[in-house]
Amino acid sequence: MSAQILENVGRRAFLRQSALTGGGLVLGFYLGGAEGAEGKVAKPSAAPDGAVFKPNAFIRIAPNGQVTLISKQPEIGQGIKTSLPTVIAEELEVNWKDVVIVQGDLDPAYGSQSAGGSRSTPTNYEEFHKLGATARTLLIEAAAQTWKVPASELIAQDSAVHHPASKRKLGYGQLVAKAATLPLPPPESVRLKDPKDYNLLGTRIAGVDNPKVVTGQPLFGIDIKLPGQLYAVYEKSPAFGGKVVSANLDEIKKLPGVKDVFVIEGTSDLKGLLPGVAIVADSTWSAFSARKQLKVVWDEGKVAEQSWAGFAAKAKELSSKPGSETLRKDGDLAAALKGAAKTVEAAYSYPFISHASIEPQNTTAWVKDGGIEIWAPTQNPEAGQKIVAEILGIPKDKIVLHITRSGGGFGRRLIPDYLIEAAAIAKRVSGPVKLTWTREDDLRHDQFRAGGFHFLRGGVDAKGKLIAWHNHFVTFAHNLIQNGKPALVPGSGASLSGDEFPGRWIPNLLLEQTPLECGIPMGPWRAPGSNVFAWVFHSFIDELAHAAGRDPLEFRLEILGDKDIVPGTGERGVPYDVSRMKHVLQHVAEQAGWGKKKFPKGQGQGIAFHFSHRGYIAQVAEVTVSKDGKLKVDRVVVSTDIGAQIVNLSGAENQVQGSVIDGLSTLLYPELDIQKGRIVQGNFHEYPLIRIPEAPPKVEVHFLKTNYPVTGLGEPALPPLAPAVCNAIFAATGKRVRQLPLSKTDLSWS
Repeated sequence: MSAQILENVGRRAFLRQSALTGGGLVLGFYLGGAEGAEGKVAKPSAAPDGAVFKPNAFIRIAPNGQVTLISKQPEIGQGIKTSLPTVIAEELEVNWKDVVIVQGDLDPAYGSQSAGGSRSTPTNYEEFHKLGATARTLLIEAAAQTWKVPASELIAQDSAVHHPASKRKLGYGQLVAKAATLPLPPPESVRLKDPKDYNLLGTRIAGVDNPKVVTGQPLFGIDIKLPGQLYAVYEKSPAFGGKVVSANLDEIKKLPGVKDVFVIEGTSDLKGLLPGVAIVADSTWSAFSARKQLKVVWDEGKVAEQSWAGFAAKAKELSSKPGSETLRKDGDLAAALKGAAKTVEAAYSYPFISHASIEPQNTTAWVKDGGIEIWAPTQNPEAGQKIVAEILGIPKDKIVLHITRSGGGFGRRLIPDYLIEAAAIAKRVSGPVKLTWTREDDLRHDQFRAGGFHFLRGGVDAKGKLIAWHNHFVTFAHNLIQNGKPALVPGSGASLSGDEFPGRWIPNLLLEQTPLECGIPMGPWRAPGSNVFAWVFHSFIDELAHAAGRDPLEFRLEILGDKDIVPGTGERGVPYDVSRMKHVLQHVAEQAGWGKKKFPKGQGQGIAFHFSHRGYIAQVAEVTVSKDGKLKVDRVVVSTDIGAQIVNLSGAENQVQGSVIDGLSTLLYPELDIQKGRIVQGNFHEYPLIRIPEAPPKVEVHFLKTNYPVTGLGEPALPPLAPAVCNAIFAATGKRVRQLPLSKTDLSWS
């Protein structure tokens, strides 16, 4: 059964609604710890807001037995709106059919509400268990006092408290009035369920939004429509950061449906409010139509001198020079390469790409009564609120931000530039106004995944053991002010760490980095850094394995070695549990029949693994490549170690399968060309994504339960896909893929 859904109810509105429906139990919880909680009372729902103890998760149980749970994290397709409330429901021993899920608005009482980095589940999992268990403990105590029996004689089950000895039971709705008068139990008295007794966790639960999604009911930010609402578009310089010199504003004001048109000066912040021209109209169509006749003269600045061809030429020039920064230096690289039995050199590169989420960026905003109300599909509501407060001069407590469902995120909606634009436009408009980006806006004014160039050298000894590794990474950076001084700061996911695999494993190793200054916006893209580093490093490892005449699986296992934990010094890859990675690597090989199949020419298997976002993932891909170079990925086998518990089996499978498809799509096609400081591609005819017939017909997912904390799953399954497929292509054809997208490589063979 699926849960019912209520949309976009704020904490105060939620409590007011509770009061209107009569008596009930509203439970708040100190997620940061329960210090001072003992002796405090969970007041009835009719009590004022102050009776709720700084919650960042809520349970409300109404007299009719309905259980309302707040989902505080943004839902971007990762299933968090279903999975985290399931954790509470499990401990609460509630029947899922009794549950209503409410999307929470931005509220400091909830703690962090951003959704990114696959952090939502691991950072909330344990405390959400405690929240549900605390509510269960209160309900059991309420029944014990009602029946005048010891609480130890009672059990909670199926939205009721049972007394097995007398075969009595009381539904939760019958107990809420009593439970609401009880003090919160001491934290040490709250007992969590034994995982073997779970009824919901680990089972298949349909996404609570599914019925609305498939029937096209209003749910997303772009669906928002308020009485008296106006519609806006925002024209920015095609060359990033350009300023408005002049525009034909008077002509635009006379066009049908146009209510206003004005210049916004903006700032130079590529993640904030860039300069532009806003057109406000009575419909989206009127705004879009007027925009086609807008003529703006731009001061494009130095960014107009930048191009992808220029960046590539500069990277090639730098390839033979020392990097500007040494990230890690172990052993004697020069001596190791000189003494190696075999050496391999290769250059790998990948382009800038867009997130291309199906729902273009949009936000509805309404400035009124000294504040602003915002409806936005955002992954990072706190950042949006903060910058709006700074730019508009509105106190944060006067900014109401409703979090809508997002039609895809992938890290794009962590940057609230579109939200800030809408707020700036709303300040000039009387009444609510919705800003909608076109598809061209979305592709050309993204916070892009940065491109990069890796110049690699490696060596193996006479026994085929990897003894030397050199990577000079030429990346992209913005010229920013840090500590009062100008500094080149690489974009999100565009900076290599000395701890990144295979750093720490190879005795003679040099990792260098040289940033190229660029004026192109850069931001997090699903599994930042890992989504390209895994392809580069595991493709090159495969090159070295074949050069050494070694089995690629055995070669990787030998590199990993016998240590349990490999310590490190940086944020990425610390600590690295070797035993967990070897476990998934050996498991995926067994499940895929690695080394047990003989493939004809044109078919092959490839293997890869990667650790990111706390998850250990290994994949094997099987491919067929026709003589004329057409690729078909026939099968992908995935083994994962993401901790002790799968929260929602359907959701977990969806995330892994989606990562495989997303990873394959990104491998095959996406590429943005930069000319004169602007993005050339503007829509899907120029920026193709994978089609259904191109998806692997078989994606087999295996979850290995281990005694480690639960992790997220929105990102770690994506990085191994590209190297696994490219290594399979080599096995099938003898051709290496060293440049993305793959469509630029001729795979034909004879």
